[in-house]
Amino acid sequence: MKFVLILIMCSGISGQCIEPYQWPGEFDSMYNCLQTGYMEASKKIEEMGPETVDKIYAHIKFYCQPIQET
Repeated sequence: MKFVLILIMCSGISGQCIEPYQWPGEFDSMYNCLQTGYMEASKKIEEMGPETVDKIYAHIKFYCQPIQET
């Protein structure tokens, strides 16, 4: 089974999220998909910096969705 990674950036202040972003490519396991999700979410939070994150209560949600192989 293959998986796609979906990342969603949200603001805890407004309660709004931007359009979900589908990571390019597929993953061969849930484990690899989750590892990438946690690493990329952490990188994005670092990129935004503490001032922005604290100001809008930014957080990143993600999930790994199984896809049917044909």
